[in-house]
Amino acid sequence: MEGTVALGNAFGALSSGGAIVAGLAFFAAIYGLFCGGNWLSTRYLLPAVGLGRRIDPRPLRPGQMRGEIASSLVSVAIFGLGSLLPWWFLQQGWARLAQDPGPLRVLAEAAVLLVWNDIHFYVNHRLLHTRPLRRYHQQHHRSLVTTPFATYSFHPLEAALLGNVILLPMLLHDFSFAALLSLPVLSLLLNNLGHSNYDYAPGVGPDHWLAASRRHHLHHACYHGNYGFLFNFMDRWCGTRLPDDAARAQLEAFAARASRHP
Repeated sequence: MEGTVALGNAFGALSSGGAIVAGLAFFAAIYGLFCGGNWLSTRYLLPAVGLGRRIDPRPLRPGQMRGEIASSLVSVAIFGLGSLLPWWFLQQGWARLAQDPGPLRVLAEAAVLLVWNDIHFYVNHRLLHTRPLRRYHQQHHRSLVTTPFATYSFHPLEAALLGNVILLPMLLHDFSFAALLSLPVLSLLLNNLGHSNYDYAPGVGPDHWLAASRRHHLHHACYHGNYGFLFNFMDRWCGTRLPDDAARAQLEAFAARASRHP
């Protein structure tokens, strides 16, 4: 853990411009790595070896992926600029980094942050579906059939809302830098899987965390419901869990049209 402690201290020692550049480079790198890798895996590698299946067979709209990547680059810029806020918290002494965290502490903190991320995502996602804010969420929902590149395809306001997830925890607890760093990495990785339009484990039940891509497919197909992230406890508690066959009529209608016009 000494390496991540030194990395955290180095981040705190950066200038404000250096913190922004570091944030931009970090978010651009993980976006390109995860989205590009997931696209190749779900379009070529996994189907070739017979693992998993595509969920929604409908075609993408013209120019969809180019639009997703363009708006995602704006979100990357916002997240990079947003790196200035945790840096500022450290400069002002409002937050501190744990200097001697053991591996169990790092794992426990990462788990707590992952659960917090689900709660934070659900609350903000529900707000983005309310009448005053839904117009800002339409950009993301232009991806009716999702791709991994849709993960960061946000209006700038949505990017700002979702990108502030780390701030409150930093004010409440002295986290290890490794745990703080794990949050955007795991958040993008798991959100990317959820937008992949690919069922990685067809054999697991609909409430399993590996079925998150099925649940989020339903959200994009139906618009309302399934507002959660990786887990679905918030949707269950708040009564917003969609039936597992909620998009059946849409997919059957597409199949019928395709059979008439092969």
